[in-house]
Amino acid sequence: MSDNAEAQIVRHQDPLMLPPRTSVMEAAQQMHARHVRAVLVTEGDADLVGIFTERDAISRVLAAGRDPVATTLADVMTNNPETITPQQTATEVLRLMKEAHVRHLPVVHDGKTVGIVVRNDFPELH
Repeated sequence: MSDNAEAQIVRHQDPLMLPPRTSVMEAAQQMHARHVRAVLVTEGDADLVGIFTERDAISRVLAAGRDPVATTLADVMTNNPETITPQQTATEVLRLMKEAHVRHLPVVHDGKTVGIVVRNDFPELH
């Protein structure tokens, strides 16, 4: 696959990445500041351990009555989320999103988190 095609899939190459010990409040503030709806939870040198989305903030924190200052991402993130590689096609990515019922897919290359693909990256399919 050409670099051009790869760039079409991996549009967000500077994703918000935070460690698992980050509070939900801090994550939400950074999500708001960066205008993103998901955090890739990483350890060490971009090793993906989970994902935390705005939906998680609502259902796993607010609706559950948890304190966003005391709750960490590790407490409420989705562990070991589905991932894609930069080489996957748009068709493969969309199929995986549908099957997994997700709107965000971390992009992992050689074991390191390199980006995120968001369902809204495909506006022609909405």
